[in-house]
Amino acid sequence: MAFTETVARLNKLSNRPDQTLTPIEQARRIAGLAQEKLAEDVVILDMRPACSYTDFFVICTGRNARQTKAIWDEVHERLKHDEHVLPQHVEGASEGTWIVGDYLDTVLHVFTPEARGYYRLDELWGDVPSVSVEAASATA
Repeated sequence: MAFTETVARLNKLSNRPDQTLTPIEQARRIAGLAQEKLAEDVVILDMRPACSYTDFFVICTGRNARQTKAIWDEVHERLKHDEHVLPQHVEGASEGTWIVGDYLDTVLHVFTPEARGYYRLDELWGDVPSVSVEAASATA
């Protein structure tokens, strides 16, 4: 049975409408949730022209490791609860200087200011198009 068919059947059983987010909707949802937790300099990069492993990067900054963890926790819990989506892989959550959450279609990068300045992903991927963050919303 195909994955989408399985999801549709599970949604039907749980009386939940089929609300699977598209990759851009997922990126905007993640960006909106990060903004709700006061993430700064939120950027959505369209990675489709540059790489094959994901469609979008959401990059944001917390003021310190404690806030980066709070941003990550909020995104993780809300996507888990509201969308029934879990990341495939997470790195850096215990340290909090650079947290990476891989949701396959979207990869979330939450940095402290020092780590963002050091790794400069915005500059590294500066040639890929960005998506308007103003369109980001925490509600799907």
